[in-house]
Amino acid sequence: MTTPDDPAPLDETFACTFEFQPGWIDLTLRDGTKVEAKALATEVVNRLNPLGLQIEKSAVFDDMVERAVDLNDDTPTLAAAYYSEAGEALANLMVDSYGDEGVPRPDRGEVVPLLLQWGNAEVTGTPQIAHLELAAGPAVRIQAMLKVKRMLGFGRKLTEFIKYAVFPPGMESLIVVTVTWEKIALTEQITGLADEAVRTMRITPLLTGDVSTPADGGAA
Repeated sequence: MTTPDDPAPLDETFACTFEFQPGWIDLTLRDGTKVEAKALATEVVNRLNPLGLQIEKSAVFDDMVERAVDLNDDTPTLAAAYYSEAGEALANLMVDSYGDEGVPRPDRGEVVPLLLQWGNAEVTGTPQIAHLELAAGPAVRIQAMLKVKRMLGFGRKLTEFIKYAVFPPGMESLIVVTVTWEKIALTEQITGLADEAVRTMRITPLLTGDVSTPADGGAA
């Protein structure tokens, strides 16, 4: 609940684009509805090579619909998932922006503890922290394991994540890219895919009122 003293969110409009490699599916929804998710999944599944699938097309469709709705629940700038040729979803990717009017953007050191905060999970082990120079701007990359609370609080499951905090020049917003996956045996493959995708990310400030959405990306 906000109070009169709470700063207003930044009114900073920008386009976020990726040059995704094959396998990444842009699941960004404008309205976040299941109807929209089904339309998107229908279009994607119809393009899949049936000879490569190891699961039923209907199962891929159902997964894509549910995943799109879940990933768009908090209205991210962009949502995507990586699917293997067999039709299995291996990783989720989300882009969010953070910032309040009149509040300075955290610097590289200040952002690290913020990136390690999770509402329904806790970081386990020592995080890997690196500083990067991306096309979208300077960035901090954090990779670690998570113990995620299961439904109804019964037990925990291990998940791995990478967060990239990006500081686009000429903007006040902090852009955070979050990639998560559960198949720890595929960590090397997925981290390579995530790092490659983030290197292609572009953040372009837009004039207020410009709501155009570029291909392979979203507007915030």
